[in-house]
Amino acid sequence: MNKRASRFFLAVGLALATSSAYSSRLTAIEPSMAAGVNQTSLPVEVELAFPKLQFDRPVVVSHAGDGSNRVFVAGQKGFIFSFPDDGQATEPNVFLDIEDRVAYDDRMNEEGLLGFAFHPKFKENGELYIYYTSKTEEHLSVLSRFRVSKLDKNKADPSSEQVLMTIKQPFWNHNGGTLEFGKDGYLYIAFGDGGKGDDPLQSGQDLSTVLGKILRIDVDHQSPGLAYAIPKDNPFVKTPGARGEIFALGVRNPWRISFDRQTGDLWCADVGQNLWEEINIIPKGGNCGWSKREATHVARPGAKQFAENDLAPKSPEFVDPIWEYPHTDAWGKSVTGGQVYRGTKVPALQGYYVYGDYVTGRLWALKYDKAAGKTVENRVIEWPNALPVVTFGEDEKGEVYFTSTTGGRIYKFKSK
Repeated sequence: MNKRASRFFLAVGLALATSSAYSSRLTAIEPSMAAGVNQTSLPVEVELAFPKLQFDRPVVVSHAGDGSNRVFVAGQKGFIFSFPDDGQATEPNVFLDIEDRVAYDDRMNEEGLLGFAFHPKFKENGELYIYYTSKTEEHLSVLSRFRVSKLDKNKADPSSEQVLMTIKQPFWNHNGGTLEFGKDGYLYIAFGDGGKGDDPLQSGQDLSTVLGKILRIDVDHQSPGLAYAIPKDNPFVKTPGARGEIFALGVRNPWRISFDRQTGDLWCADVGQNLWEEINIIPKGGNCGWSKREATHVARPGAKQFAENDLAPKSPEFVDPIWEYPHTDAWGKSVTGGQVYRGTKVPALQGYYVYGDYVTGRLWALKYDKAAGKTVENRVIEWPNALPVVTFGEDEKGEVYFTSTTGGRIYKFKSK
């Protein structure tokens, strides 16, 4: 391994401790939609996917969709690695190094390289897209296009960067950052509300800003004055004062979004503020409610304990989450969104949305009955390690992986 790669191909070894105040919170609180939902354990286990590999803050796991059978892992400090989708892989390739332009600080650890996605026609055009925090200006988010090197097809060219969008963030947290291409060929971008707490700028419901939104853009064409095009059927293109890029609104810190490769449904796990975490399936033009609501509950700034009667009234204005869970020892405190499993190696997971919690390290598999419009299962996946769950991703075959910053490892699932 070259010196450059070995320097950054490290385990973080960060320990995460919960406060005594958190540990003492109630454990009996249940989601409002939990009645009748199967919450038993699923016959699935967790194992290391690539035992010989470790990474520094691995925040994205993906594939190129080009038939090359490679796995790609992005490190938050500005590196993307690639390696064969083989459990015996030992030496990753440095696919892209943009550490020189990515801002990351452990004290502001929601910045850095936060998302990347390959163009659906990557095999033909060699394009990939990256969302990162720039060093050029404090709290500046950048969406850029890069291309594969003309000299080495196993590397992206750092000098090929074309900036498509820059967004000034008011604070260092709630940057979102997931990039995903939908079945429609458009690029979807998840933006948090800009940070701090309780959405002080009221960005979530403000259509004049991209903060607190899911965007949808056309990277293959250009609208006047833009480096990309705004799809004509985006829901707010004709709304006065609204950003035409907006696909959905009312999210706090979407971590992460993903598409079900079979149905095309857009899933979003939104990190809560004080008491509740939520998971949504987001339609075009959907409003998830933040900061008027926190999951299905009335948003209560600064709340430290649960209230008996805080359910928000049903409203056609908002899209209800399909699942929520409370900030308790039995659940967690920061949802990490996952993937709908469409692989073949773990039949028991087929069609389940696999997700976890960053604080408790717990893992679940959620089954949503679309015809009935309700969640029918939220099965526990037992995992003795219970390390901070940072991100999920899938390989070209639909097998699902997840990572932890503690140890910098990549994990996968197997049948019991």
